[in-house]
Amino acid sequence: MGKDRNSNKKRSGPPGQNRDDGSTPEASNDRGRGRGGERGGERGARRQRQDDREELDERVIDITRVAKVIKGGRRFAFRTVVVVGDNKGRIGIGIGKARAVPDSIRKASERARREIKLVSITEAGSIPFEMTGEYGGARVFIKPATPGTGVIAGGAVRAVLEVAGVSNILTKSQGSNNMLNVAMATLEAMYQLRSPQQTANIRGKELEDVLPFWERAALLVQRQSLEVVKAKQQAERAAQQEMTAGEIAAQANKGE
Repeated sequence: MGKDRNSNKKRSGPPGQNRDDGSTPEASNDRGRGRGGERGGERGARRQRQDDREELDERVIDITRVAKVIKGGRRFAFRTVVVVGDNKGRIGIGIGKARAVPDSIRKASERARREIKLVSITEAGSIPFEMTGEYGGARVFIKPATPGTGVIAGGAVRAVLEVAGVSNILTKSQGSNNMLNVAMATLEAMYQLRSPQQTANIRGKELEDVLPFWERAALLVQRQSLEVVKAKQQAERAAQQEMTAGEIAAQANKGE
């Protein structure tokens, strides 16, 4: 009985010490506040990183429900394909999987931003050469077009080209119509493009020889206009010289 009575008594100790390990309530509160402060700082840093992220054009190409077979049955999730770009020649694509659609979109966007690469685009908003890209069973053919043509494409091909900044192009999708494979094939075709200057250096030709015919025509018109301007300037200079020579002769006659 004495033992039971003693065991039921509350343990006593110095003021502020009510735990076996000697910790005080104030210390535990401090630790709790420290953990909360760290979590708050992490949330603030994460929010700051999100605010500082570069503003890019983001398009969701495809959202598909996928299933994974596990011991207890099938586990369903969503696969999202997102393409991002700055409309100035930089583009990337990402794939995200999650149990919820917003989480899969967020994952795909983050991966697409990490995979951004630079592609070759002309000043007229087209591509320098025609190219074919293949990925899986998909095959996409892209061809440069004159200004004013627009983006002749549909589905995933249009989304990829528009976020890259292409405004005049002709395309043809051949083979599989899977959205993911078509988007990846378009991206492969864009990555294979070289700038006209690089192609001219590789082939040992002048830059004008490898440009599309409409750009060569524009350069020819520009060169002709410059020649006309130079001819006018030369004629004006000759007229001024004749006038100055005539004035000198007139002054000499007056002096005599």
